[in-house]
Amino acid sequence: QVQLVESGGGLVQAGGSLRLSCEASISLFSINTMGWYRQAPGKQRELVAAMSRGGSTNYADSVKGRFTISRDNAKNTVYLQMASLKPEDTAVYYCKVIVPPINVWGQGTQVTVSS
Repeated sequence: QVQLVESGGGLVQAGGSLRLSCEASISLFSINTMGWYRQAPGKQRELVAAMSRGGSTNYADSVKGRFTISRDNAKNTVYLQMASLKPEDTAVYYCKVIVPPINVWGQGTQVTVSS
């Protein structure tokens, strides 16, 4: 059973930075796609950034140029580096991986950006 453990959330002032981590219980080479999603109160969960096994990435328009998804294969870990944070980035952030045919979600980590 694939498990994901997220860390790195917290409270930060607008303009600040945070790095989220998502450690998988399996090799990243076994994962088809890995991504970060977020869900703000009263809103639907949305894709923030994703990376394929081949390394191609895509980002939500709202975070382009500010967030970067990356991975460390040796640590089975996916990262989301967030810079120039805005209050509207406040949400619970979830890591998700696709190990066909299964989608696996992390438990979520809260990110709060104060103005």
